[in-house]
Amino acid sequence: MRRLERATDAPAVRRPVWLLDLDNTLHDAAGEIMPRIDRAMTRFVMDRVGLAEAPASALRTHYWQRYGATLLGMVRHHDVDPHHFLRDTHVFPDLNRLVRRDVRLMHLLRRLPGRKIVVTNAPAHYAGGVIAALGIAPLLDGVIAIEDMRFAGRLMPKPSRPMLRKLLARIRQPASACVLVEDTVVNLRAARHCGVRTVWVRGISYRSKPVWLRPRRGHAGIDVQLASVVQLARTPLARLADGH
Repeated sequence: MRRLERATDAPAVRRPVWLLDLDNTLHDAAGEIMPRIDRAMTRFVMDRVGLAEAPASALRTHYWQRYGATLLGMVRHHDVDPHHFLRDTHVFPDLNRLVRRDVRLMHLLRRLPGRKIVVTNAPAHYAGGVIAALGIAPLLDGVIAIEDMRFAGRLMPKPSRPMLRKLLARIRQPASACVLVEDTVVNLRAARHCGVRTVWVRGISYRSKPVWLRPRRGHAGIDVQLASVVQLARTPLARLADGH
């Protein structure tokens, strides 16, 4: 897995940069992977805070809703080591069985013009495992995991606008030349506020998302909607060039 530092050594070139979410965007994590992560996070909260399962699950969801990631609430309010949390909540010795390789995704990544960078709120070890299982590592130009999303010394994952602006500075591209491809609307809206173009991949996880994560009052902040990421090459954004 190539981290972003290796993807930004070349001089800046005005061409599309695709910022690709991982879970429920590049692959289907809704069926088994995400429920296992939710259960692992609930167990972590139970052990750390001393709550029964139901209130621990409610607290996990509250932190997710308030901060964009359960991890941030645990760090802020319970002095949790983020590396400890990420290690204990993303244990998947059977990841190769759970992740389904899709040749259509490989074809898409080969066809898309410009650079492709995975930007995920998942930890690096898990993201690397999923990417390897999908067989797409050679087709990517970099990976930004949650450990890389620091701003002013603090973890600030999606939908943090300061983190997004810092990311744009690191990849040395104008916001208008970048496209965030996501299944989570709140992340897309934050990116659109920063001038990044947005694609909502709604098909995999829409029904499994809590109501507060679904679009309200139309689809403000979303440029393109797709049922599947493999449709991306057929959109006008796939012809994005020179920021126009």
